[in-house]
Amino acid sequence: MLAVCTLMVAADATLILYVLNRIYNLEFRTQLYLRGHIFVMALYIGVFLFLGRVFGGILVGVRRIGEVLFSFFFTVIFSDIFFYLIVMLLSYKFPDPLPLLVVWLCQLGFSSILIIITGKIYQNLFKPFEVLLIYQGESIKQFMDKLLTRRDQFHIADSISSDEGEEALHKAIMRYNTVMLWDIPAATRNSVFKYCYENSKRIYAMPNISDIILNGSAPVHLFDTPLLLTEGNPLEYEERVVKRIMDFILSLALIILLSPIMLITAIAIRLCDGGPAIYSQIRCTKNRKEFRIYKFRSMVVNAEKQGQAVLAMEKDPRITPVGRIIRKVRIDELPQLFNVIKGDMSFVGPRPERPEFIEKYEKTMPEFSYRHKVRAGITGYAQLYGKYNTLPYDKLKFDLYYIEQYSIWLDIKLMILTCKILFTMESTEGVSEEVSAGELKPEIAAPQKKRRQQEEKMKGAADDLGSHTGT
Repeated sequence: MLAVCTLMVAADATLILYVLNRIYNLEFRTQLYLRGHIFVMALYIGVFLFLGRVFGGILVGVRRIGEVLFSFFFTVIFSDIFFYLIVMLLSYKFPDPLPLLVVWLCQLGFSSILIIITGKIYQNLFKPFEVLLIYQGESIKQFMDKLLTRRDQFHIADSISSDEGEEALHKAIMRYNTVMLWDIPAATRNSVFKYCYENSKRIYAMPNISDIILNGSAPVHLFDTPLLLTEGNPLEYEERVVKRIMDFILSLALIILLSPIMLITAIAIRLCDGGPAIYSQIRCTKNRKEFRIYKFRSMVVNAEKQGQAVLAMEKDPRITPVGRIIRKVRIDELPQLFNVIKGDMSFVGPRPERPEFIEKYEKTMPEFSYRHKVRAGITGYAQLYGKYNTLPYDKLKFDLYYIEQYSIWLDIKLMILTCKILFTMESTEGVSEEVSAGELKPEIAAPQKKRRQQEEKMKGAADDLGSHTGT
């Protein structure tokens, strides 16, 4: 993979160097020589590698071929836009973009062929992992459906319930090199995890809430005793200040830049059915403070006739023709930039929920309140790595991972990835029937409730800390 990545970067950088030296350099007020070319190319390669890592456009063999091609498209286009800005600054004008467009097409053509060939070779050389799946309960079906979408990486060779007993589990584990632990009791998981680690097995484990929180902890020492420290407030004061400044500047810039699009959208909504262009709704942000969120209206007027909160469904008939379009490209979210300016929201953070839904979620997931340790966001970890119809418990894990792993660089990465997710239509789906009306059906809520009860039973056990950390 490293060799292919190096070849891709070298080929793309060579094309950029050619157009820089033979075309754009002639338009500069002061022409560049060797050092100038090296400096510009170093900047370009640095941005290319950074975006390639963030988008996944250089992860050949690690991800599916189609996904790498899709990601590489964004890697190249944003890298070339960065290069064009450099050329524009050096020439003090808007240079002809046609030569760069030709280079961009050549980059896409060459690298796409390389990605496809390398991906096929990688798939033939490295077969999917033969996986033993250890599970408990009926919720395994949903997870199996997800695994079937990654047949290039995983093959479930065998599965066994954690209720089979320790001896049966150990015999099954020894037949395979890769083990997945899915939603099994804490005590059993602790024992199985140690046995797998002792026998050098590759382990995939579904984390619980405690795991995710401890994953963001800091190691400390009390004399000769190691401890893990988790702060009640995940963001330091300096981080909150920098985050707020970034939010304000970025939102203000986007409001100015996207104001023509917002104006056209408002006119289109009014012409569609004569109703108001803006729709407001009560949501909750940091410390569960209620605020009024703004969105472009994508549904018919009075979509909730009975006054009850109802989530959008797949192929929801309440969505207007204009609404379907603006939902697909996320234009309906743009008025939330004003919420960021006001300080109700951040650009990146957990998605703000309605108070009615929060109350219902907390009945089966008391940990849902942990999301309110930071401001709600327009985009976030759950929105980028999950889907609109991802189960609330899984979205909660994504949100808590973001809160515990927070850094300015993580915010920047998620902002960049938001540009890619705008073109991923599957994330605009409505909620499935399973989680409609803001409720969890019994077959979905039961595993979560059962897991919480099992964890509470283990609180008094001597190995409780070990079972939560997976040690």
